[in-house]
Amino acid sequence: MQYTHFIASRYLRSRRNAGFFSFIAGISVLGVMLGTATLIIALSVLGGFEKEITEKVVGFTSHVQVSGFQNLPLRDYRENALRLSTCSPSVIAVMPYVAREALIRSRGGVDGILLKGIDGSKEELAARKYMVAGEFILEQPQGATPGIVLGRKLASRLAVEVGDKVVVFGVGRVLEGGQGRAMAFAVTGIYESGMAEYDDVYAYAPLKETQILFQVPDAVSGYDIQLSRADSADAVAERITEMLGYPHFARTVFESYRNLFSWIELQKKPIPIILGLIIIVATVNIVGTLLMMVLDKTREVGVLAAMGATRWGITLIFLRQGLFIALLGTFLGDLLAFVALVAQQELHILSLPSDIYFMTSVPVLLRWEDFALVSAITVALCLLSALVPARLAARLDPVSAIRFS
Repeated sequence: MQYTHFIASRYLRSRRNAGFFSFIAGISVLGVMLGTATLIIALSVLGGFEKEITEKVVGFTSHVQVSGFQNLPLRDYRENALRLSTCSPSVIAVMPYVAREALIRSRGGVDGILLKGIDGSKEELAARKYMVAGEFILEQPQGATPGIVLGRKLASRLAVEVGDKVVVFGVGRVLEGGQGRAMAFAVTGIYESGMAEYDDVYAYAPLKETQILFQVPDAVSGYDIQLSRADSADAVAERITEMLGYPHFARTVFESYRNLFSWIELQKKPIPIILGLIIIVATVNIVGTLLMMVLDKTREVGVLAAMGATRWGITLIFLRQGLFIALLGTFLGDLLAFVALVAQQELHILSLPSDIYFMTSVPVLLRWEDFALVSAITVALCLLSALVPARLAARLDPVSAIRFS
């Protein structure tokens, strides 16, 4: 064992009247631990918000959504769907849909909905993973009542469960001066995404029946396009607009929900400032701890110098103390953050109002990159802060240190 390591470890232990300084060292470790844990948790929560919101918004809409100018119906949708599926290598699914406002009536009441007619056999539909009752089955055998999938809050207001019948009134034609239609559906499933914007309003039905209900048998309202890479959405949207032309209009999910994603980006901007402030507090504690140790161990430092210890050796003693505090505090901080994040991820301890935050509990995203980045920065800054008192100790004059201490 090197003498620098042995002496550094002895200095950190409480012996004789040095208990106060060991207590201060413990406070420094605590400061590093809390600072590290706080920052990791903040980064994980922000990452969780971004991931959760992006997945839900993209899942219930798409990366790119093609619609008609002024809600014009889009003809030749089968041929155009094939063209869209080959417009870019990143396109993994093209789903034509019909979406319009409607009234839904059950024995428990009447409510307004946005009815979206889709091909329910598509595996890419995000609502499947949020099912809380029944199954996401829309197409029924010949002669059977077509299926409809409702959000949990909407189903609660209508007082319906899986298997109940509802009647949907197509009001689109009525608003345009035409004659509306009504169609009966059987509730086959209920979903809950945690996003009130969808759970309160959205209902899913088969594409063919929805076309009949809204009297657009040979047209659709638009296309949902899922991509393998979200960063290619802008290029794909521009390519679609050029390829299909009027009245087709392509928008990315980031354009449709610009305010939401801008809010997420805004939350990330203060992170470097928060990181700096937390680390500064921790490093000041380390500087203060090591300076007090230098003052307390002035005589011992003088004796070491007189016995032949080099300046670098004395510097290394105090750097080792700073490194020990940094590593112990960082490890405990990582452990505390991991336990807290796993507890929130599994138990959902902290809840949120879904009508404001688009989810029912605080989301977290465990990423080893966050742990590694915060830990590396913390240890590096703690070592830099330990360098100041270490250099002061190395410059002490041995004779003066022994004589006047």
